[in-house]
Amino acid sequence: MAASGSKAFSGDIYMDGLVSSCGNTVDFTKPSGVFFSDNTPRTFHKASLSLRRREPSNARLVCGYSIYDVVWRNANTVTVPLTASRPRNLRFAASAQYSGGAAQGVSFEGSSDDLPPSSVVQDVAGNKALKLLSGSCCLPHPDKEDKGGEDAHFICGNEQVIGIADGVGGWADVGVDSGLFSRELMSNAVNAIKEEPTGSINPMRVLEKAHASTKAKGSSTACIIALTEEGLHAINLGDSGFIVIRDGSTIFRSPVQQHGFNFTYQLESGSTGDLPSSGQVFTVPVVPGDVIVAGTDGLFDNLYNNEITAVVVEALRSRLEPQATAQKITALARQRAMDRNRQTPFASAAQEAGYRYYGGKLDDITVVVSYVC
Repeated sequence: MAASGSKAFSGDIYMDGLVSSCGNTVDFTKPSGVFFSDNTPRTFHKASLSLRRREPSNARLVCGYSIYDVVWRNANTVTVPLTASRPRNLRFAASAQYSGGAAQGVSFEGSSDDLPPSSVVQDVAGNKALKLLSGSCCLPHPDKEDKGGEDAHFICGNEQVIGIADGVGGWADVGVDSGLFSRELMSNAVNAIKEEPTGSINPMRVLEKAHASTKAKGSSTACIIALTEEGLHAINLGDSGFIVIRDGSTIFRSPVQQHGFNFTYQLESGSTGDLPSSGQVFTVPVVPGDVIVAGTDGLFDNLYNNEITAVVVEALRSRLEPQATAQKITALARQRAMDRNRQTPFASAAQEAGYRYYGGKLDDITVVVSYVC
């Protein structure tokens, strides 16, 4: 069944409720953070052995797209059956974790000590006003379809902003649906975007306002990306994120923020948890023809950068719209998640953390694809 949390908002906004959690051979429940008076995060990591065989899901993809224009052209939800077989017309490169060269003039802000140094952003697009053509696709974890899931995302076509929040599944252990938090956070972000100056949206300010207004229990990651006169202006907190693809190469990827293995940075209501100021802020120059792929960890835990790029390249050759591209990426990520015989980014991270783990990680998968034109 398709996720039941989808709903359309007035104008040019599309939001969708999704899902999060679990693994395949070893079930990893992403823990929620517990913060004490000294603001020190403490948590219990949970890894349990699961011997039951997971069968291919009969879940359906939930897709939507935004055609950049004066008005919203299509806010309908469509469902496309997902099969366990390999999608047609996909070509793959070797399983290298990174591909391509680095973007020029990328500016980083944040707390990470190993980030590249900041540099001045150049207006590589000249005087041409760039636009985003965006589409999305979401596939919930099969165990959580009935409640509508724990993740949320939005596309604001006229404002040229996209956002993703991944509800932290560990809250289910104490009877809390973190999907309530992630959906409220994204809804509040949409409201904050409408208060921003036209063409000068500040994602950090949007996230701060959204977080301050969110009262539901739970926690989530957050990634908000806006196209401004300087290029992409984004903030990312946690293990969701985005990549920028140009001429068949990944030129930028937002770093993952984790307190430890599978323990992501996360926003929580009130003063507990991480704060928006802990997020990393990026300014990335873009040019017509660039493709932005944003996603939750269900995407990036199961696909390497060059695998995502290969799908995008083939989609562009086939002249697919962003929604169809997002659908293909999502289908491949689920295929990898169900594969116990393939090394994946999550398996590599688990092995580095001392776990005996191989294969994909079954999780909710949310993908938003934006063409720069």
